[in-house]
Amino acid sequence: MRIETIEIHNFKVFQNVKLENIGSMGVFLGENGTGKTTFFDVFGFMKACLTENIRSALQARGGYKEVHSRDTEGDIQLIFKYRVSSDNPLLTYALQIGLNEKNEPAINYETLYADELGKKRFVFSRKGIYIAYRKWQDEELHNVTGDFPFDLKMSDDYLMALNLVGQMVEYQEAVEFRKYVEDWFVSDLQNEKMQLPQDVAYHERLSRKGDNIANVAQYLFEKYPDRFNKILDKMKERIPGVEKVEVKTTDIGRVTLRFQDGSFKDPFTSKYISAGTIKMFAYLVLLADPNPHKLLCIEEPENQLYPALLGILAEEFREYTFSGGQVFISTHSPDFVDSVALNELFIIKKQDGFSKILAVSNNENIVSLYRQGDDKLGVLWQQELL
Repeated sequence: MRIETIEIHNFKVFQNVKLENIGSMGVFLGENGTGKTTFFDVFGFMKACLTENIRSALQARGGYKEVHSRDTEGDIQLIFKYRVSSDNPLLTYALQIGLNEKNEPAINYETLYADELGKKRFVFSRKGIYIAYRKWQDEELHNVTGDFPFDLKMSDDYLMALNLVGQMVEYQEAVEFRKYVEDWFVSDLQNEKMQLPQDVAYHERLSRKGDNIANVAQYLFEKYPDRFNKILDKMKERIPGVEKVEVKTTDIGRVTLRFQDGSFKDPFTSKYISAGTIKMFAYLVLLADPNPHKLLCIEEPENQLYPALLGILAEEFREYTFSGGQVFISTHSPDFVDSVALNELFIIKKQDGFSKILAVSNNENIVSLYRQGDDKLGVLWQQELL
């Protein structure tokens, strides 16, 4: 399942953005303050709206007033167009969040439909707290009236219909999209969290902050030793001195990572290794997941890493998409951008308080310079030509 088009309206610095023709890997380049983190938060916000509710998702970001674009009118609106596979019809999910009569955040509109042979086949359509989930043909996306034959009334206007209809096995498209969004991984890896001892627990997948990395490493070591050994081989190649990584359980029920440097007799615990070492190990653990995420969002992987490693890491993120998912990466590193293909690169630019996202492949001047082969994309970025 892959997203092909994203529309963002009135979400922080993105007043009106439409991003089309997104491939399996998208790299988002921009100066500080242009909105790279905000773009990734679109996915975190969408996931939080589904797994919690829209009000708690907004509150975690400062409330509706802070999330809604300043000095603009209209609802917050997110639209995702995607396909389950290349031979499946294009599906569209749209969500509109505004304020109700009590001045509280509410879902004003929500829908999931398929585009088939020029017609819209609705999986469900919702206005306010009313949901219709028969499969009508040819209904216009924003032309739902009070006479529309709704089947169900929601108890609250801040709960997503996707969560409800997505539990009904007869509405398979809704079930698949719900599971897809729940599976999104929006990285927020924090070195201080990863370097501390962790409680002994069973964890198969890395958390957003990476604060269960020792548990996941232990899981891979025990259940997928071939994958764990590949991680060790790559660590040896990339981090000088690292010969071994092991998981140690203490007498008080804590688990920690220990990194063996060949120059010393005793290993170092993760608390005393470099930020770059633990960050590289975390990326390798994430990429070794035997059940890959359908969407990875990785913010500024260049932080704490030696520049020469970034090209290798870019290729590994690209290989991760071969399983059928997508990887979105934000960066401002020329070294990372040098390893990015032209059709994978997008520029985030801010003007008059709001940001736009532009596909580099649509810029004829950049395409011409790139195809001449004189400069790599990272060099063009350094020269402020992008």
